[in-house]
Amino acid sequence: MTIDSAPPAGYRPCVGILLLDHAGAIFVGERIDTPGAWQMPQGGIDEGETVRDAIFRELKEETGIETAELLTISNIWRAYDLPPALAAKSWGGRFRGQAQLWSALRFTGGLEDINIQTEHPEFGQWKWTDPATLLSEIIDFKRDLYAEVLAEFAPYIRPNN
Repeated sequence: MTIDSAPPAGYRPCVGILLLDHAGAIFVGERIDTPGAWQMPQGGIDEGETVRDAIFRELKEETGIETAELLTISNIWRAYDLPPALAAKSWGGRFRGQAQLWSALRFTGGLEDINIQTEHPEFGQWKWTDPATLLSEIIDFKRDLYAEVLAEFAPYIRPNN
């Protein structure tokens, strides 16, 4: 995939992953470092890495999952600001937040393919959820961005939620 623009200045370039099960439910994990804060898998794009490669690397690093089909990748950079105290500590204070290219993937494996106890675990627990629950459980500073992602990928999400 070719992106026509660079991420906004001052933001760490990242990918975000909307992973859906066969029925269209959304995978979320509860952050180990912020109990009660649920999020979809996400992470940085490494130097020289393609967006597609970053998507599948981050999915594996955070969930252990290698059994997923890429449905689509957004061509819109979506950015969020970290709270100032967190921004000062994260990534050596180089970024005010993250700019993400989001993707939708379909999980094609079984429950045995999900293992959040990875080399560097980020999630303490995981579940399949629906858009309304996800938006109520996401940390405040990411809520608007998540609403945009859910709207863009609505055709892939189960219709009754």
